[in-house]
Amino acid sequence: MFKTILVPVDLKDTPLARKAMAIAVDQARQENTGLHLISVLPGFGMPIVASYFPTAAMREAKKEIRAKLKAYAEQHVPEDVQVAVAVAEGNPYEQILKQAKKIGADLIVMPSYARRGGDEVLLGSCASKVVRHAHCSVAVVRV
Repeated sequence: MFKTILVPVDLKDTPLARKAMAIAVDQARQENTGLHLISVLPGFGMPIVASYFPTAAMREAKKEIRAKLKAYAEQHVPEDVQVAVAVAEGNPYEQILKQAKKIGADLIVMPSYARRGGDEVLLGSCASKVVRHAHCSVAVVRV
């Protein structure tokens, strides 16, 4: 049913992130497919921000994040599941949706760092926007 699975990764290794990864790995195994991981850097390309960071610094940051994402994959994705990694720059939800379209994802598995308000648990803003605008199914993992 799901042949292309995208997992946005915030490199903060939280229990919720590990839970989302475990669900994605389980789904990949059930479907006999691999995972695509993406990590998104803040929008350094914005003119006001870019003026503070030389181009070489941005390339180094992307290179470092890619290495950390590969290490994260080695630690959290079993060897029997193929994995591809991507690093993007910009607005997280926009970059997640862009990558999902690029790879033809039919499932995005992501944690939601929700805030509690009254009796409700609110969906985190990034997860909420991904759910609203995604062209494919989105599995949101919450506490």
